Amino acid sequence: MEVSNVRDPSPTTVESTEPYRWRWLILVAMIVAEIMDLLDASIVNVAGPDLEKSLGAGSVGLQWVIGGYALTLGAGLVLGGRLGDRYGRRRMFLLGLTAFTAASLLCASAPSIGSLIAFRLLQGTAGAMLLPQGLGLLRENFSGPELTKVFAIFGPVLGLGGIIGPVLGGFLIEGDFFGLGWRSVFLVNLPIGIAALIVAAKFVPRKQGDRTVRVDVVGAGLVVASCALLVLPLNQGQEDGWPLWTWLCMATSAIGFALFAVQQRRTAAAGREPLVALGLLRKPAFTVGLGGIALFFGGLIGTQLVLTLFLQIGQHFTAGEAGLGNLPLAVGTAIGGAVSGAFLADKIGRKVLQIGPLVQLVGATVLWFELDARSFSMGDIVPGAALAGVGAGMVIAALFSFILAAVDDDEIGSASGVLSAVQAVGGSVGVAIFGSVFFAQAKTGDFTGGFHRALIVQACLLMTFLAITFLLPKQGRPDGEQHGTTAEAPTHTQHAAA
Repeated sequence: MEVSNVRDPSPTTVESTEPYRWRWLILVAMIVAEIMDLLDASIVNVAGPDLEKSLGAGSVGLQWVIGGYALTLGAGLVLGGRLGDRYGRRRMFLLGLTAFTAASLLCASAPSIGSLIAFRLLQGTAGAMLLPQGLGLLRENFSGPELTKVFAIFGPVLGLGGIIGPVLGGFLIEGDFFGLGWRSVFLVNLPIGIAALIVAAKFVPRKQGDRTVRVDVVGAGLVVASCALLVLPLNQGQEDGWPLWTWLCMATSAIGFALFAVQQRRTAAAGREPLVALGLLRKPAFTVGLGGIALFFGGLIGTQLVLTLFLQIGQHFTAGEAGLGNLPLAVGTAIGGAVSGAFLADKIGRKVLQIGPLVQLVGATVLWFELDARSFSMGDIVPGAALAGVGAGMVIAALFSFILAAVDDDEIGSASGVLSAVQAVGGSVGVAIFGSVFFAQAKTGDFTGGFHRALIVQACLLMTFLAITFLLPKQGRPDGEQHGTTAEAPTHTQHAAA
């Protein structure tokens, strides 16, 4: 149902066939919220040296600051979508946006690395409550050709957010405005968040949630605990010498995920609503696709982090220069995504997911040799990083559609929420693994060797991902159907790649 056109721009619950007159302001608020998340997922990458000087953050602390946000975000995304279904998406959006903005202020004022990590975990949790509401709110207020136009606007804007994150972070840190240093990368959220909150509170219409929707707290708890038991040892293991507890934690994490699958089946058998649509767990192409998502984004986010660390710590570039050093990869990703999304995926089908990682591997190979330059300069890495970005963009633009092609129409909402969650957690795991690999060599002063080892790990992940693509459907789901515009389904956002 659409909300009626009214003179008073304040939110109402009146329904009519007329479109809501202030609906485009809803799109503005949704885009701002998504960009805030994208910025926070990548803007901190260039803050490593400043965090070390200011708070004494070591390698493990930096990994937690970057990866901890993605961890709680991913672990809570599906739960956040379910809460929006039950209590109303407007209410959860406003609550999540308020908490996200407040958490940003807490991060900016953190007195120690421990408190900063805690506030980043809180910020990710707020993001998990905020982000899943966006797609549902857009579907409630747009329809038909307008909804297609909304998604056409959404994609490029979010892609831009991912590109400018490290560049903006470097600019703010190097500018050291008002002596704030790294704290400014979090304070930038305050005016943006407050403005979005004002717009959303005034113009997003009220619509009651469905109180008959049950929230599977036990299932959500199993997911959070299992994710934490996986990321904790990966972050701490290399620093502590991989003691027994790290292996026990990872084994317990695997058991936790298995228990989650069992618990979901029992929940459905008892007539209650599981956190994840039960049919998804019975589809081999979907479950294999989840592994592909985790491998691909773990490698991509991890390599981006190592690139930034290499430039700043290994080559002593400033935060601003390191931010600009990410541009070839980001621009290449944008180009590859545009080509893939515009025509290539439709024309050659699943092959685009196989060509993409091969292009990435070629780019990584070129980058390997570029790192060995006797007199290293920023320009040395441009060809390899840009080529790797093109390959990554080809995959990013098409991957979700091919995995969603394996699910039924009434499962799209739940499936896209799970995919987004796995993407975020995969990025967190990638930060932990690649950070540990790089710092293991960096401690000996061999920064190039650390980057080389990270590229080897990425190559292994890409080859495994390439093998997985042969198990996915040969054609992707049409773009409109990916967003649930042709089926009544729970609405969870597809979280864009940073």
